[in-house]
Amino acid sequence: MSIIYGLVARGPVILAEYTGSSGNFPQVTQAILEKIPPNNSKLTYVYDRYLFHYICEDGITYMCMADDSFGRRIPFAFLQDIKERFLEHYSRDRVVTALPYGMNEFSKVIGKQMEYFSTNPEADRVKKVHGEIEQVKDVMVHNIERVLERGERIELLVDKTDNLTQQAFAFKKRSTALKRSMWWKNTKLLILLVFVIILIFYFIISSACGFPKVGSCEDSYNTNDTSIWLSKAPPIQQPMSHTKNISVEDEL
Repeated sequence: MSIIYGLVARGPVILAEYTGSSGNFPQVTQAILEKIPPNNSKLTYVYDRYLFHYICEDGITYMCMADDSFGRRIPFAFLQDIKERFLEHYSRDRVVTALPYGMNEFSKVIGKQMEYFSTNPEADRVKKVHGEIEQVKDVMVHNIERVLERGERIELLVDKTDNLTQQAFAFKKRSTALKRSMWWKNTKLLILLVFVIILIFYFIISSACGFPKVGSCEDSYNTNDTSIWLSKAPPIQQPMSHTKNISVEDEL
């Protein structure tokens, strides 16, 4: 378990690097440097059984390659240490104008610190005391194989706790949307049911009174109502005529 390779770069331009091993990791590193955005970030790329860790600040990238079994805390402690030493050695103006490998004398410092952080158990303890490295969940992981194959930016692999939080939030959001959708669907069904009931009543009434209008039913109702009223009205009594009684005596 150790740090195998380390470098300092300005964008894709390598200013200083060191390695004690041989392999094609410089080519892989170059491909990663071309994908790093200019904004400040911490990231880990996965490639086979190796991890490429980097810190990018103010356009300067500090990167190392280590075994995947080495974890991430010590490599990032190494990068933080390299960053501080590099900024102490070189001014901003010199970094901006430097040619490729124009600061390769710094490779000695990289190699020395690589050995220290790879073999000294106090290295991890020192960084814990200083608290200069953020928690592992702040370090995002990329799959470098997909980057190299298709040149596409891939989805980040974050800490499991972050994944669970995001999944819970997404589930809650989907549940709310589903509840709203079901409520609206039930409301539409209720409106449709009321409309159908009204329509059925209309057809029943209109079929009895003359489809599609109910005017004949109203006329029939008025006629029947008048007949019923007349049948129930009391008979009209004729006034009795006044007769004049004429007695015999009056005749005589």
